[in-house]
Amino acid sequence: MLPLIPKLNHSDSSQFFLLAGPCAIEGRDMAMKIAEHLKLLSDEFKVPLIFKGSYKKANRTKLDSFTGIGDEKALKILAEISAQFNIPVVTDIHTAAEAAIAAEFVDVLQIPAFLCRQTDLLIAAATTGKPVNIKKGQFMGPSGMKFAIDKVASQSNAAIMLTERGTMFGYQDLIVDFRSIPEMQEYGNPIILDCTHSLQQPNQGSGITGGKPAMIETIAKAGIAVGVDGLFIETHPDPSKAKSDGANMLPLHKFRDLLKITTNIRSVTNNTVNNL
Repeated sequence: MLPLIPKLNHSDSSQFFLLAGPCAIEGRDMAMKIAEHLKLLSDEFKVPLIFKGSYKKANRTKLDSFTGIGDEKALKILAEISAQFNIPVVTDIHTAAEAAIAAEFVDVLQIPAFLCRQTDLLIAAATTGKPVNIKKGQFMGPSGMKFAIDKVASQSNAAIMLTERGTMFGYQDLIVDFRSIPEMQEYGNPIILDCTHSLQQPNQGSGITGGKPAMIETIAKAGIAVGVDGLFIETHPDPSKAKSDGANMLPLHKFRDLLKITTNIRSVTNNTVNNL
């Protein structure tokens, strides 16, 4: 069921896959360090990896928030990671014009949650021929995402993934409705659970989004138990120093323990299903 993605080894359909990396590309050394660590874990636990990094952060609350190190510079770092570690890479795009530009450097294009209804953006991403990951808007129910799928599929692009990233719960919190995972799986596309952005606490008076990173393991375990196809996890060597979304990222040194427990849960659920 997983779309054909270059460099993604996913021969075991019973295993989940990862979209993981920093929120934003802050520099080459940081990005390479994270990619190397994640690739080692991917090989150890036999969990396929798509490295994630935003080359540009367009959705910022404050005018002076970090937006990037330069578009071409960040995209070249993503391309270098893909080549050096032989793994696919994914990045966000925000306008139709960015689709073709980013597609020259990355393997997968991602549509941010706030933009999942933008027809021109979805069409532009689809026409590149790259797989497209559409994040479900915080303001949308799972049934609405079938129309986003239709827009990409209208361009003869069937390589579509959907990501559940929580639903607004009041002004400053999000909640994950795990019913949305099997509901969206009925569309026939891989469904990913964003374990970090779904724990955001947006609209803070400080202008900096908060989060509950201590709950990442809880969200990930629940998603695997429900049967999600992939986990989206942002990580950083020191989230307190991250230039974007540090309040809800997983410290890199905790990633191995998270994979150990989630792969064990997937093994148990697979065995249970097979023995029914």
